Amino acid sequence: MNSKSLSDEQLVTLFIETQKNLYFEHLYDRYADKVYRKCMSFVKDEAKAEDFTHDIFMKLVLNISTYKATAKFSTWLYSITYNYCIDQVRLSKKYVEYPLDYDFDLVEDDDSEFAELEEQRLRKALQQIVPEEKSILLMKYQDELSIKEIASTLAISESAVKMRLLRAKERLKKVYIESALFWGIIITKMLSVLFTNND
Repeated sequence: MNSKSLSDEQLVTLFIETQKNLYFEHLYDRYADKVYRKCMSFVKDEAKAEDFTHDIFMKLVLNISTYKATAKFSTWLYSITYNYCIDQVRLSKKYVEYPLDYDFDLVEDDDSEFAELEEQRLRKALQQIVPEEKSILLMKYQDELSIKEIASTLAISESAVKMRLLRAKERLKKVYIESALFWGIIITKMLSVLFTNND
């Protein structure tokens, strides 16, 4: 059997049973770039993202025997990646930018108010909320994980996920509005000074 055609879960089982590096290498090949890009979204630094990726796969090797096939391997690895990155952000004692790799769509049936948020200001607002709030928003709206998958990733209930998403969206909207008001005041003052000087 061609080992490359095996599922993630089959590769994990075979690696645990045989300890042959070949099986783990296939998993690495499948996910290293995805893990790296996710780390980059947290640190925006290629060297740090590479270090994070290396550390995450080291954690994966050390903890792979704890993997349970009741969850998708990709979801389990996603959880390790997010938790590691958030821990590192906490240790750095500063919040970092989450660059958006592609369209960040906050519009759902109950999210119509976000349709009117101006993209650039939304990006700036994302930089100002805490890592945990950013993470759950990015999981839902950028990575398009389901509520069930987020719950599995964060090891919390689905109702807790919904509550955290609601709070994060409210916080993001508040920061966005405050930012808009701030720049509105600045522009008004600049215009006032300009017209005063012209008199």
